[in-house]
Amino acid sequence: MEAIVFEEKDFLACCGSTRFAKQMASSAPFSTYDEAVDAARDIWFNKVDVYGWLEAFAAHPQIGQSPSPHHKSPTSAEWSKGEQSTALATATDYTKEELADWNSRYQQKFGFVFLIFASGRSTPEILAELKKRYQNKPLVEFEIAAGEQMKVTELRLAKLFSTKAQGASAITAQYTADVATTAREDRVNIIGSHLTASSGAPILKPSQVSARSRPPITTHVLDVSRGSPGVGIEVRLEMWKGVKTLPTFGETETGNWLLQGSSTTDKDGRSGQLMDIVDALKPGTYRISFNTGKYSPGGFFPYVSIVFEVRESQQWEHFHVPLLLSPFSFTTYRGS
Repeated sequence: MEAIVFEEKDFLACCGSTRFAKQMASSAPFSTYDEAVDAARDIWFNKVDVYGWLEAFAAHPQIGQSPSPHHKSPTSAEWSKGEQSTALATATDYTKEELADWNSRYQQKFGFVFLIFASGRSTPEILAELKKRYQNKPLVEFEIAAGEQMKVTELRLAKLFSTKAQGASAITAQYTADVATTAREDRVNIIGSHLTASSGAPILKPSQVSARSRPPITTHVLDVSRGSPGVGIEVRLEMWKGVKTLPTFGETETGNWLLQGSSTTDKDGRSGQLMDIVDALKPGTYRISFNTGKYSPGGFFPYVSIVFEVRESQQWEHFHVPLLLSPFSFTTYRGS
């Protein structure tokens, strides 16, 4: 893929550290998303000092609050609103007050805003993580916050590449593969960071997990050819009820796919509720299908189906299975 030209302000929208933005601009251009992420990680963790980290933290509004209208990067402010959309949509008057209270406690203890990769996370989820991390020692929490900032930066770099590519001559299969591979790895890291003892907290056992605030299987669609959410796409979630738990490759299906729920993606590309909110997800084989032909007439795919398996040991986990779509390619990953 031909290298895309970026400016310092582009990188400032991805991370509020001036030093980070300058270093990234001097390292550009980048031909692929992977190239940009590798440079970003090296700069953030090895070349940006403590003051640069704090400057980046300060660029974020508190979770549950809107960015300042005088934000130094309008693009960053707009992205921040989108990243908090799930949290805002799931907040009640009570949880808003509780979140504001805990945000204040956190900032008083650590001296900086509570920072978390908020995309796709509900207010109850964020509150639980805030309360858990509040128990950390300041140095430990400072490092965790830096890691969360990097996750946000990588997500925004993906948005930046999508936006820039929209005006480029073509979007190649290499770009789509680069975004998908790194996004998949990012989500695995995100899951690991919240389930392991990086914050000193043990893994929760099923009996300790609070009731879910969203269904255990969710999805969203990103139209990478436009650099925007896939809006108005019909989505179906089904579960395999055949003779075997998993139909093997090339095998004639002798069972049935039973509908669990259907919906249409909203303005953010997210589907509505595809199944009931249950604590323990029934193990088995699931399929999410997207009516891509109706969304993009003339495209290569009349529809897209993603099949995945939920094992017995995973029934307490959350499965976010997004679709990254272009007219002639698509990819997916296991998200959080």
